[in-house]
Amino acid sequence: MNDKPTAKKTLKAFLYLAPALLVLGVFNLYPIVKSFFMSFYTDYDFFNDVVYERGLDNYSYIFHDEEFWHSMYNTFIFVLGVVPISIILSLLIAIMLNQNIKLRGLFRTIYFIPFVTSVVAVSIVWRWIFHTDYGILNYFLGFFGIDTIQWLTDPDWAMPALIILAVWKGLGYNIIIFLAGLQNVNPQYYLAAQIDGASKWERFKHVTVPLISPTTFFISIISIINAFKVFDEVFALFGGQPGPAGSAQTIVYYIFNRFYGDWDFGVASAAAYMLFLVIFIFTLIQLYVGKKKVNY
Repeated sequence: MNDKPTAKKTLKAFLYLAPALLVLGVFNLYPIVKSFFMSFYTDYDFFNDVVYERGLDNYSYIFHDEEFWHSMYNTFIFVLGVVPISIILSLLIAIMLNQNIKLRGLFRTIYFIPFVTSVVAVSIVWRWIFHTDYGILNYFLGFFGIDTIQWLTDPDWAMPALIILAVWKGLGYNIIIFLAGLQNVNPQYYLAAQIDGASKWERFKHVTVPLISPTTFFISIISIINAFKVFDEVFALFGGQPGPAGSAQTIVYYIFNRFYGDWDFGVASAAAYMLFLVIFIFTLIQLYVGKKKVNY
């Protein structure tokens, strides 16, 4: 008796979702599938949609391409620099903002503004901050007797400059998520620990950290994925270049150069799927560790 109304409701739900599914298929699923097959093309006429040859040559090429491995190395350095610093800083700031302080809402807004600001606008401001002769950062470091640093023109300092920008840009999102996690912790746990004589550090270590482990786990996954995909910051900070002598070229920038610069669509697609494989492996590792370390 109830099967027909249920079937009608299901059909109606699919009809409502049909436009969204169509858009998702055309603009998301189709490019993914198309780029996968394109990664096996060694000679492809993009405009006429003509394939001249197929094979694994593109994957063989990137495995022997020094520029690819240099880009991958830079990406790993960026991830190792951004993710831990961003998580630790955002957690500390979130703990401070979770206290009963004056103008708490204003401070939360200030910290979140960089996240919603255009990457281009933020990078232009940081280009002035990092300026060798007139930058405020070098001016501030001069008070401590530190010589002028060529942040944007010295290959040794390009990556640290990019990491600083990325950490500052992503703090706001992490802080908001950590605040949500901290506010879900029952204050009774802190009162019980305080009655037992636990210090602030012990309460943080044995109460706060375990109870917000699901939040930390979520932020770590999102942060690693976003760090591996970094491109906008590099392009905007160094004026459309991958840093001096390619010192800040990440794997996504490598894909961009291959696709739009060299029009080598097969190699670009192969490199993109190698990046997908790396992110997938790291996500699986995090999920495996999360099952043992995260307390739900």
